Amino acid sequence: MATAATALRIPEDLAARYDRLAKTTGRTKTFYMNEALAESIDRLEYEYGILKKVEDWRAGRLETVSLDELEESLGLAD
Repeated sequence: MATAATALRIPEDLAARYDRLAKTTGRTKTFYMNEALAESIDRLEYEYGILKKVEDWRAGRLETVSLDELEESLGLAD
């Protein structure tokens, strides 16, 4: 896998925790930071995607349909 270098400033207490974890397990801090970043990106993309949709809806930039229109388009209308 290709990698890219980046700079990241983190609180000292968090850096110390990564140091201890790396030392205890024999892995690198980079390994654990990559694990944490990879684990959280899906959640962040999802949450901020929803916030963007809400913002678009409030600003009138999102097309909406009524429940009746949705049911009809799905063939569920009575």
